[in-house]
Amino acid sequence: MDEVCSKSKTNYNRVQSKRKRLGQFFTPDVVARSLVRWSLRHENDQILDPACGDGEFLLCHPRAVGVEVDSIHVQSAKSQAPSSVVHHSDFFEWAQTTQERFDAVVGNPPFIRYQGFNGKLRERALDLSKRIGARIPALTSSWAPFIAVAASLLKPGGRLAFVVPAEIGHASYAVPLLEALCKNFDLVQVIAVREKLFPELSEDAWILYCDGFGSSTDAVSLTLLEEFPSSSHPPKPSRRVSLTALRRQHGRLRRWILSDDVLSAYDELANRTSTFRFGAAATVGIGYVTGANEFFHMRPSQVHEFGIPKEFLRVAVRRGRSLPGAPALLSEHVKRWIERDEPLYLLMLTEGALKHKAIRRYLDSPAAEKIRSAFKVAIRNSWYIVPGVIVPDAFLTYMSGERIELIANVARCVGTNSVHVVTMRDGYSFDQVQGAWNSPLTQLSCEIEGHPLGGGMLKVEPREAQRIVIPRLARRFDSAASALFEEGARVMRLWRHYPHAANSEAGKTA
Repeated sequence: MDEVCSKSKTNYNRVQSKRKRLGQFFTPDVVARSLVRWSLRHENDQILDPACGDGEFLLCHPRAVGVEVDSIHVQSAKSQAPSSVVHHSDFFEWAQTTQERFDAVVGNPPFIRYQGFNGKLRERALDLSKRIGARIPALTSSWAPFIAVAASLLKPGGRLAFVVPAEIGHASYAVPLLEALCKNFDLVQVIAVREKLFPELSEDAWILYCDGFGSSTDAVSLTLLEEFPSSSHPPKPSRRVSLTALRRQHGRLRRWILSDDVLSAYDELANRTSTFRFGAAATVGIGYVTGANEFFHMRPSQVHEFGIPKEFLRVAVRRGRSLPGAPALLSEHVKRWIERDEPLYLLMLTEGALKHKAIRRYLDSPAAEKIRSAFKVAIRNSWYIVPGVIVPDAFLTYMSGERIELIANVARCVGTNSVHVVTMRDGYSFDQVQGAWNSPLTQLSCEIEGHPLGGGMLKVEPREAQRIVIPRLARRFDSAASALFEEGARVMRLWRHYPHAANSEAGKTA
């Protein structure tokens, strides 16, 4: 990140907020210089930085063109790189009309998550992405269409070098981008860097390098590096991952961080009858959404104050950290929540509940008036009825440190969308699944099927959870296989920066 000129805390916060909105995280000099060197073939090559910021990449080559949406950064880029041409424009608007084509495109695309990347801007971006055949879904972060559109501005034989979020290794919307790049370049190389390129950010960044625009390849080349080196040429690929294999693995390039021995042993067992996928044994989903948690979850003191009948209350797990560090959620845990006067009671109403004076008084309170117009509340037929509430057999933590926990719901609680709810299918028992959950195979599978969230955390979405491989309870693995799976889990934890993984020498075998 560049220095903030003003020492004023107010100005600093304003600048930081603006950068977050625009997805701006500026690139270290050593990375910018290397990527430009990789991309140049001749000193007369013309390069484009489609999100040039203050001009880090423009400074590295005299024949450069930049595009920047922020007027302050435009002026800074022009000042720092006076030989460059800098356009003050939204990149997608500029790309839609420009006739210029470039020998190389380099840069660090803005990273705006799908929640903020919407409206006409997104529509234009996704439409322009089709120029190279990239049909990127609407729920995408900004960087994916940004790269696709940037690639469309290359001359035949051109190169592309970008800093990219490490989610290129697991995000679903990265798959159509990688496939489109393979149809348009004879080399598509993803360079996974374990040490952070941006130490101040929780998210990791990798490098995408493509060469030979106008040709094609049937595989993605993957390079694994401990740290980013200053170099004149891209590092050699560690392995080639065919598009067929990538599709078979749901586009999760990240799994190939693991050694061939680990992957071979894992894939062999995952396809045997001695194992099953979690989705075969259980349904996994998000918990209920109230639209106003502070209103619909009541403390014991509030229940007493309003006189709410017990028949309209359900004990709820409001967040993942409420779950115990134990195999089961028990009544004794609930008792401790009550003693601490935590907001553990979900107000579970029906149409008939309105006949109770206590319920009507609570629904007519000033707190109710504030939340009735909230979007997720107002769209319901009866705003006070929370839909989708079930009592699951178990809870699954979906943001975890060392490992994902599967916890029996002995206390018969309900759960918000801060935890995953698990309901067993016929033919499978919860004891069978939980008994095998901490096996080395399943712990490795959680790492492979889940994905890094940043800050060392592992996240698993319901569709990812259903792909987790579980050995049948009677299955025992030999010590060599168990050691491979344990090593693989340590390697994956090391790459997602789980703090304690760094203490393991086995993690260095990546």
